[in-house]
Amino acid sequence: MPNPSQTRRPLVLAAVMAAMFMIAIEATIVSTAMPQIAGQLGDLHLYAWVFAAFLLTQTATTVVFGKLSDLYGRRPVLLFGIAVFLLGSALCGLAWSMPSLILFRLVQGVGAGAVQPVSLTVVGDLYPARERGRVQGYLASVWGVSSVAGPLVGGLIIGHLSWPWVFWINLPVGVVAAILFVLFLREGVERRTRRIDALGAALFTLAIAALMIALTESGTSGAATAWAGLVFVVASILFVLQERRAADPMLDFRLWAQRPIATANAATLLSGMTIIGLTAFLPMYVQGVLRQSPLVAGFTLTLMVFGWPIGATLAARNFVRFGLRPTLLLGAALLPFGAGAFVGLGAATSPAVAAAGSIVMGLGMGFLSTAAIVIIQDSVTWAQRGSATASNIFSRNLGSTLGATALGAVLNYRLAHPGSGATVSADQLRRLLDDPASLGSAADAARAGLQHALHGTFWTVFAIALLTLLLALLVPRVTLAEAAPSADGPPALAAE
Repeated sequence: MPNPSQTRRPLVLAAVMAAMFMIAIEATIVSTAMPQIAGQLGDLHLYAWVFAAFLLTQTATTVVFGKLSDLYGRRPVLLFGIAVFLLGSALCGLAWSMPSLILFRLVQGVGAGAVQPVSLTVVGDLYPARERGRVQGYLASVWGVSSVAGPLVGGLIIGHLSWPWVFWINLPVGVVAAILFVLFLREGVERRTRRIDALGAALFTLAIAALMIALTESGTSGAATAWAGLVFVVASILFVLQERRAADPMLDFRLWAQRPIATANAATLLSGMTIIGLTAFLPMYVQGVLRQSPLVAGFTLTLMVFGWPIGATLAARNFVRFGLRPTLLLGAALLPFGAGAFVGLGAATSPAVAAAGSIVMGLGMGFLSTAAIVIIQDSVTWAQRGSATASNIFSRNLGSTLGATALGAVLNYRLAHPGSGATVSADQLRRLLDDPASLGSAADAARAGLQHALHGTFWTVFAIALLTLLLALLVPRVTLAEAAPSADGPPALAAE
């Protein structure tokens, strides 16, 4: 039974925020330092894989660790994830080549695949939905702070220290989080013999990893894409067969098929596609078409990152009053509203219009993501909450990967098929963004071609945002739980 005297919620929440900050700042701080890291390690053609490797293992293992946390409790999975993430961070700082850095980033991603979903699951265990909204606002602020602190800290490290400290800075934060979890997180998981669906977990990881490789290599390496696609199909078929025969399957299809979870995850997946479209292509438009500086381009995108935690905080404070479904629908409606601003961009448009659309989409994601995670967590018992939470994070990550690939394909197609005017080559695009003067009189034609291509990309983002809203309309009403613990399954976390 829960023991209120053993778990101190504020301290556990502090540990969750520290662990989440460690994961959140990783993306922005590494992005800032990567040009210098690549300059020292060489192999610039592998540049993108430093980021793809992390996302690959994080996405592939998220659902696996969510299931393990349901079987063995949150704390052991969290501590394992933190240990693996810190090991990967330490090794990344010791990397001697780009391939070794990519290998160690794979290790980091495994740790992140455990830390992120299980940390959110702990919040779902400790706090009833009526309190969880406030806590979700705190967690959203972690991502907002990291988006600002990451580039700043990364720049300071590159300027005054050496690049390995970009990775080693995680070590004290992770150690503090682990100590807090050990001291203050207490669970009452029933001790009994459990069967681990190891084969199912391995096949699922292999299938998702193959899918990620196929998506990442799409358009660059036909052979790699074909082989990865074949592995994905074969592993997926074997995985489905294994899950149908397993006594305790790693992925319970009945769980994913529940209407609240299926619809909320579908909306989350598509919202991830819209946001990656904004993240990847808005700075390119602002610099290449609107002729603004990288600083202005970064500012238009930063407003989305600021809008997200603001939306999450507002949602957290009001969904008890207005309901989870209306909150989610408001967020879903804001996405096409914000995306509409990008459809209307022109060569003479002020970057303030792009900034306005960016912050509206950020607000929409804050409302949608906060409501979606609470809907999913309150639709299941303790014994399924880890898997359910992980399913939502998996959907968002997969949506980002699918979106980057699909929208990148739209951009490349329209660059090669402008309809009227000359095509824009990869070299012309690079020179337009780096040094437009080097193109001379051809700069205007390249700029017009880029505008044409990105206009089609933004229309695709708008269409996906509208589809997100339509799917959100299918999400049913979910009654807020009055208390976090559930009588069905193992005892919930002891809460003070």
